[in-house]
Amino acid sequence: MLTTVFGFIVLIFSIVIHEVAHGSVALSLGDRTAKEQGRLSLNPIKHIDLVGTILLPLFIYITNVTTKSMVPIIGWAKPVPVNPFNFRDQKWGNLKVSLAGPAANFLVALVFGLSLRFLNLPQQTQFFFSMVVFYNILLAFFNLVPIPPLDGSHILFSILPESLSNIKFFLSRYSVFLLLAFILWGLGPIYNLTNIVSFLIIGR
Repeated sequence: MLTTVFGFIVLIFSIVIHEVAHGSVALSLGDRTAKEQGRLSLNPIKHIDLVGTILLPLFIYITNVTTKSMVPIIGWAKPVPVNPFNFRDQKWGNLKVSLAGPAANFLVALVFGLSLRFLNLPQQTQFFFSMVVFYNILLAFFNLVPIPPLDGSHILFSILPESLSNIKFFLSRYSVFLLLAFILWGLGPIYNLTNIVSFLIIGR
């Protein structure tokens, strides 16, 4: 229960940082949409998504209890509103905004991970820091999956040539089914990769 509560808290604030990073980069590129709608706030309430922030974590928690497993809770927040037509950089602006969220999570993981590696911290603090590292890496990798509406799809669509537009059409049309299938059966490799990168940063 303690691990679940800590995990949920860490997840929520990691998601908030992720979304604020998107909005902040968009603002730096000339788009004030997120700022004007109050979405550059660290208040979690402003970022809650019914499915990604409440129902999916609750589903994973219930599944963990009923199957006696320890699957890390994953989720997402309500996407920060962005208007790419306001970007000063019309060519790469959308790519920069899309990369900002995962990059922010990797940066948080790096700061907390290196603190764990080089500072003599109390045991409870080490536990909390390790969860921050794990969940931020997990969230970053999860969002890099190229299925709409995850960041990976925006990154892919930004670099995809027009000749491969049928891939964009397929992913967009069947995104709900693809994302559900990935959550149910594809998270294993993401968890494994997260553990590897977490070990490389923390050193244990």
